[in-house]
Amino acid sequence: MVFQYYPGCTLKTRAKELDRKARLCAEALGVQLEEIKDWQCCGGCYPVAKDEIATKLSAVRAMMAAKDAGTPVVTVCSACHNVLKRTNHDMQTDEVIRDRVNRYLKPDVPYAGEGEVLHFLEMLRDKVGFDTIREKVKNPLTGRKIGAYYGCLLLRPGKVMAFDDPENPSIMEDFITALGAEAVRYPYRNECCGAYLALEDQAITKKKSSAVLHSAKCAGAQEVITACPLCLYNLQKCGDDLPVVYFTELLFEALGLE
Repeated sequence: MVFQYYPGCTLKTRAKELDRKARLCAEALGVQLEEIKDWQCCGGCYPVAKDEIATKLSAVRAMMAAKDAGTPVVTVCSACHNVLKRTNHDMQTDEVIRDRVNRYLKPDVPYAGEGEVLHFLEMLRDKVGFDTIREKVKNPLTGRKIGAYYGCLLLRPGKVMAFDDPENPSIMEDFITALGAEAVRYPYRNECCGAYLALEDQAITKKKSSAVLHSAKCAGAQEVITACPLCLYNLQKCGDDLPVVYFTELLFEALGLE
């Protein structure tokens, strides 16, 4: 299986392990990730202003490249996935945005959201299959109690992202179970960690992130996984003693990779 791959800026800087282990795990699972040539920053945050076009162009370029290659575009970062998926939805449903973007980019064939955007977890579930992953596990994580932290961006807005049930998701728990560990469900697994408030008021971010980890610990989790670099930063920064790692690190370990 071959997919176009959009890493995003953070995976080239602070989240290099998320990127590196995603690539190695994909290779071990028979998936080829082809990095999109000359990709640009997605902006990091979806622009909600209806007349904002310029900041959506890089996302559209990435999806057009995937369309031209005839494969879905795969992302690992929750923020990049949110921006690409919502921008693609705009191109599918908003005639004004679609017309203005195509007038600016002037592609040979106008783009109308034909590309498919997948998060790495969706690729594992829908393309590779958790049963296949279960068969390829060489180092089962037996006896470990792991909580999944979704955060906001993977799940919301629910109808646009269509990632999982926004109120009661299960994809990450199914992923954990496929690796042989026990998935711990806890109330705050899809609550906000504080996100970009960390830049302005770290006390609020620490309060919200601490509440997430406290909820996980009270439910019996011994460690927590996430897909979002900003969530990882905030959760680790809050000072709790509960380990927080990327989900790709868990997969890397279970597959017995070095």
